Amino acid sequence: MPDTQEIGWKAVSKTGVVAAGGAKAVEAGIEILAAGGNAADAAAGTILALNVTDHGACSIGGEVPLLIFDAEKQEVKSVSGQGRAPLSQTAINWYMENGIPERDIKMAPVPSVVDLCTTTLKRYGTKTFEDIVTPTLALLDAGAAEWHPKLAVTLRRMVEEEQKTSGSREQKVQAASDRFYGRNGTRSDIADALETFYIEKGGFLRKRDLAAHVTLIEDPVTVDYRGYTVCKCGPWTQGPYLCQALRLLEGFDLKGMGHFSADYVHVVTEALKLAMADRDAYYGDPEFVDVPLSGLLSDAYTEIRRPLIDMKIASHEARPGDVDNMKPLKADGVFRPGVGGTTTCVVADRWGNVVAATPSANVYHEEGIGGPTGVSYGNRLRSLNTTPGHPNCIQPGKRPRITLTPTLVLKDGAPILAISVAGGDLQDQATMNLLLDFIEFGMQPEDAVTVPRFATAHHQDSFDPNPNRVQTFGQAGSLTLNDSVSEGVQQELARRGHHLKAQASAIAAPVMLYIEEDKGIFYAAGDPAAGRHAAGLAEE
Repeated sequence: MPDTQEIGWKAVSKTGVVAAGGAKAVEAGIEILAAGGNAADAAAGTILALNVTDHGACSIGGEVPLLIFDAEKQEVKSVSGQGRAPLSQTAINWYMENGIPERDIKMAPVPSVVDLCTTTLKRYGTKTFEDIVTPTLALLDAGAAEWHPKLAVTLRRMVEEEQKTSGSREQKVQAASDRFYGRNGTRSDIADALETFYIEKGGFLRKRDLAAHVTLIEDPVTVDYRGYTVCKCGPWTQGPYLCQALRLLEGFDLKGMGHFSADYVHVVTEALKLAMADRDAYYGDPEFVDVPLSGLLSDAYTEIRRPLIDMKIASHEARPGDVDNMKPLKADGVFRPGVGGTTTCVVADRWGNVVAATPSANVYHEEGIGGPTGVSYGNRLRSLNTTPGHPNCIQPGKRPRITLTPTLVLKDGAPILAISVAGGDLQDQATMNLLLDFIEFGMQPEDAVTVPRFATAHHQDSFDPNPNRVQTFGQAGSLTLNDSVSEGVQQELARRGHHLKAQASAIAAPVMLYIEEDKGIFYAAGDPAAGRHAAGLAEE
């Protein structure tokens, strides 16, 4: 068995690495890799452990979109660890009339983390559910929170179901998941307890919502940028807007502008603004709405939108395009507005499998959190809205358009980067910083996660379900950057009309993994200022 390295904020290894939030969760993933598990096994184990170490930023009752490069099939897939709205039309009618409340169990979607982990394990892993949940159970057994022993009982019931089920490893793992969701003839004790808790707290979720939950495995959205293939989850996340922004930036010599020059920060910010305007206007669950991604990512649309970037002046308008009629601006969409917990996980193994995942839940704590199951709940239904006709309007069984947005990058068909970021609407903005640090300026992860970053609040708030979407807009023309950026650059950006804010603290919380394929070396790092951790396996 390989030795493990000391857990810090960066790691180098030839046999496997994990970078994530809490150090004990990284330790869980490394323990699984050291026991012969692959990246899928370690990612599932890390995610489960993060729901203890980073509870509050994520939970078993939350969500976790995941991207995986399957070395055997040489392909990337998106695994949709996102729960849905209640199936009840009566519930949806209530939301449409009353809104989607804050700090109330009615804002909770179906818990999706358990099925995401078991689906990943079943489809891509090699270990049992018991194998990958053991480190999490150790954390729960050593914990002091009121919900720790309750969640441990729930997870042990799933292990019990796996152990008593006959058949293949995959069938046994499926049985463990079915015990949680009350599916396929397994005992429904966990689902019964969850339903009782939902009813007691005034929620709309029921056993049929749990039983109907399925983790979809989908093709990623991809674009090529400077010879790299950037892979994102679909428009049930905000991820494709990063692809749109990269397409706009292809027309500019970013490297020639210089890292963190005024021109560089300005043009990237303006491209992000345009792409986020389209995110806010068009994105939603593609099972319910026709999201025109092919048009949004097309050469023609990119070319008519790119001239909207003025290198001398910062835009203070929200400017979605008219992709249906292939016009640069949507006539009724442009407006001039007046003046928002997640964690991280990336894993790579010696066999060439790579995972990027972004666990979350924005957990709300209250007396008796999670009820008898210890399964707390999050707020992700607030990433839907109640605007009739909007692509992200709440409907029965619909996935919210979430901010969670892992990234995988390929070079000549092989994985080279994995990135995960915590930070709501900041996530893909920080990802853009890291991608360009690497692609344009050749930075390794340990440099990319620690150099200054920048972001804008020039977009709608993804956690405000207000039916009047204009009222959810953050701050027109805003630009936040780290205060280590030179005074001259700050002054020039302010002169161009950016409403500048300089801060010392980290802007979002990234982890990043780079694979130097010709040498077979993994480099992983997480921003230490944001409490990220990384570790690797020592050579055998």
